[in-house]
Amino acid sequence: MHKYLSDYMKQMNRLLEENRSFTETDLQRHLDKIGFMQHERLIHFLVTMLFAIVLFLVLGAFLMTEAMFLLPLLGLILVLLVPYIFHYYFLENTVQKMYVIYDRMTERMDTSAHQS
Repeated sequence: MHKYLSDYMKQMNRLLEENRSFTETDLQRHLDKIGFMQHERLIHFLVTMLFAIVLFLVLGAFLMTEAMFLLPLLGLILVLLVPYIFHYYFLENTVQKMYVIYDRMTERMDTSAHQS
């Protein structure tokens, strides 16, 4: 997903640098991509929150019981949670950039419509 989204953003930035106008179809395709990425971001947010909640539950259980068998579980959850946080951060920032690209595309569409 990281490569797919990075490649798409590079492609869109190249198109914006070309100083071309955009059609309604171009805008709709970009909105569709935004919708897909918003859904992806939501799913990753929910998974990240679930792992964070489980981390604190296991940590609380370990602190109350001092059961050593919980330490490997705690480590495993932490190892999974950290990459999820970084990936969610990437998705969040990229979706925000997609909004900016959409705004720039609509400005280009308006500019070409007024020039005709």
